[in-house]
Amino acid sequence: MDEIKNIFANRTWSAINFPQVRANDVVDMLVIAYLIYKVLLWVKETRAWSLIKGLVIILFVYIVSIVFEMRTASWIIVNSLNVGLVAVLVLFQPELRKLLIEIGEGKINRFFSVPSQKDLTLRNRSVFEIMRAAEYMSSRHTGALMAIENDVSLSDIENMGIPMDALCSAQLLINIFEDKTPLHDGAVIIRNDRIAAATCIFPLTEREIGRELGTRHRAAVGMSEASDADIVVVSEETGAISIAANGELFRNLSNDEIKRLLLKEDASAKIRQFSLRRRS
Repeated sequence: MDEIKNIFANRTWSAINFPQVRANDVVDMLVIAYLIYKVLLWVKETRAWSLIKGLVIILFVYIVSIVFEMRTASWIIVNSLNVGLVAVLVLFQPELRKLLIEIGEGKINRFFSVPSQKDLTLRNRSVFEIMRAAEYMSSRHTGALMAIENDVSLSDIENMGIPMDALCSAQLLINIFEDKTPLHDGAVIIRNDRIAAATCIFPLTEREIGRELGTRHRAAVGMSEASDADIVVVSEETGAISIAANGELFRNLSNDEIKRLLLKEDASAKIRQFSLRRRS
């Protein structure tokens, strides 16, 4: 204890050079921190979020391989990362192109925007319009597939469909899925109270979800596995309304159940309630 006291007593604190922090240094750090924050938000809204989590796991394995001198594993990881940048540019080409177009068209303010409560209001309106359309189409056994985009962007799927950018309304949704109309095949993507695109093709799930279910339900589950979107399905055969979310299919829902699922009301309770009946 005495030795520790002597160390601090003999230390000349004036000899320590503390860095000088100027006002422009503070502004510089705030700007960089904000840019990093917005980039992380953009990453989370795209498929890059899953990629980042995968890279963190690979980095952890690489550190372990270095510590325990696992030369083969570290050599494979290092050489694989050499082509990582090219792979990122190829995989996320649509998202990067969209970002550059927005910057070029002067929409950079969208990149620096802060989320508001307006998105929740728009979602509530979209949900009620979807419910009205689903109820109408259910009574007439009109098949439909509608995806509500959440945090993960569906722009890559949207680009393969027909762009619309129209206000989401029950009447328009019903007209889109009317049999023998040009847009009735495929699915629609709904973003911020607007129908972004129609005739979109969703990936099919490889899991067994029931032999009585067709391609429309398999596409709904597949899209919910690949993103965090909520997908509403109206069966053409039975008229039943189902919702696919987080890789699960909740079938034969009432209007109240649809509302609670889409508006995220009491998430833990609804999952327990519907998980028992999702295959009923």
